[in-house]
Amino acid sequence: MRILLLTHAFNSLSQRLWAELGRRGHEVSIEFDIADSVAEEAVALFKPDLIVAPYLRRAIPESIWSKHVCLIVHPGIVGDRGPSALDHAIQQGVAVWGVTVLQAEAEMDAGPVWASANFPMRTATKASLYRNEVTEAATRAVLEAVTRVESGFQPQRPEISAWQPLMTQAQRRIDWQKDDTATVLRKINAADGFPGVEDELFGEPCKFFDAWPEATLRGEAGAIIALRETALLRATADGAVWIGHVKRKDGIKLPATLAFPDIAVPPAPTFDYWKSAHATWQDIFYEEADAVGFLHFEFYNGAMATSQCERLREALRWAKTRPTKVLVLMGGQDFWSNGIHLNVIESASLGDGSPADESWRNINAMNDLALELIETPDQVTIAAVGGNAGAGGCYLARAADLVWLRDGAILNPHYKNMGNLYGSEYWTYSLPRRVGEEEARMIMLDRLPLDARRAVAVKFADAMLAGERAAFRIDVARRAAELAADVAPFLTEKRGTRARDEAAKPLAAYREEELGHMRRNFYGFDPSYHVARFHFVSKSPASWTPRHLARHRDLGWKIPE
Repeated sequence: MRILLLTHAFNSLSQRLWAELGRRGHEVSIEFDIADSVAEEAVALFKPDLIVAPYLRRAIPESIWSKHVCLIVHPGIVGDRGPSALDHAIQQGVAVWGVTVLQAEAEMDAGPVWASANFPMRTATKASLYRNEVTEAATRAVLEAVTRVESGFQPQRPEISAWQPLMTQAQRRIDWQKDDTATVLRKINAADGFPGVEDELFGEPCKFFDAWPEATLRGEAGAIIALRETALLRATADGAVWIGHVKRKDGIKLPATLAFPDIAVPPAPTFDYWKSAHATWQDIFYEEADAVGFLHFEFYNGAMATSQCERLREALRWAKTRPTKVLVLMGGQDFWSNGIHLNVIESASLGDGSPADESWRNINAMNDLALELIETPDQVTIAAVGGNAGAGGCYLARAADLVWLRDGAILNPHYKNMGNLYGSEYWTYSLPRRVGEEEARMIMLDRLPLDARRAVAVKFADAMLAGERAAFRIDVARRAAELAADVAPFLTEKRGTRARDEAAKPLAAYREEELGHMRRNFYGFDPSYHVARFHFVSKSPASWTPRHLARHRDLGWKIPE
């Protein structure tokens, strides 16, 4: 079928559905939901057999749903209605939630149900649940619904609940004197990603994101009692929570200590890289078993600022001294890495700093980290990519000897969507030698996602492992232990290849060439990168759908006969 994805943005769910539907032989095109007239034009051009809306912020116009089957992906159980479905479910602490695929009609979230899928809730942020459980359930439900559309299935109307309006900040408000840690976590988790919880710090209004529990440190309820690296610790009625990210009024979302750089707060006890035995916020930690080291780095949204790259490089250098034969870089639960930290870079423009200078520092810190990984002669290195990865994060992963992907992970191994960035992280060395010159050129020019199966097929990645996250971690540990049992042949070949590659063209030459392009991106006359970064950080609504996504807008496109 010809399937039009009508979506507010090409987010993790939209990308997953685009990949899954395309692999099943459907012809898929994408249109951003900018205005009724734009959506109507897309439908007229593409003449879809089916319209799927995985992520919308407004209703599909009657001019479309009255003439075409339009399937809405609602992040709620059958019968649930309203725009804050997942927010309410998290804040109320429900045990089971789900996704419903229903047909668009005049009454919102009340149309016939084509498919649904439920999942057990876990204690996590809304953004994390959306990227994981909601995406997996939505993928299953949409694929089932598409099959049913093809088969002539007649959907049934469910019993619907009362409309739940958009959750207000009054409903999200934290009472620091009365709310216990679990309640505070639910409220911030339910607002994570967007819109955040309105509160104040140091007498200034702001929004909170990215909360983690603290098991041992205590203080006066509501007080900021400690900091660690980029997070602030605030006492609750019965404990404390770490606030990882803050958005000040009229500002941008930043790591909490960067949002308030001049505060006087005592530092919390720091830990070595071994995983802490109690619940706390620790963005880099290490575990070891069966001659295998596991290095975790849980960076919010996968963004890696200069200081985070430097700390991770220090941790990597330490891990390389351990008596292990295999070193696995696990990344974070939701993202492995998305490369340089655009929000921190943009924040340089708010003071006396220079976004170009901070971009330069950040990309060099990323390169130093990638080089540290490439130059690991005595251990087999593995990037175990359980979460999504993008841009420089993909090439940090590719700096490892092996890349293992979770079935369901999405990669965006290109840079040009961010103002025509050239990219670095030694991609000109690591990519062509893996996939070949022509495939490397297509990956960079097409600017399209790679799902795990496609990434393995084109040899960007080495293996696809289990899709369920706990099973993925078990699979990674088992395979790494098996590899550790006999690494000598692998290491001998690795050292020989690296020596030959270095003799043919030193890594320093690749870096110099890449940074020559990046210097022009950062400091040159073309402001495209700076403009694109500003709009990305500001979450500016899209003004058009990029042509590489909207196939129906290609000048040479025509409806297949």
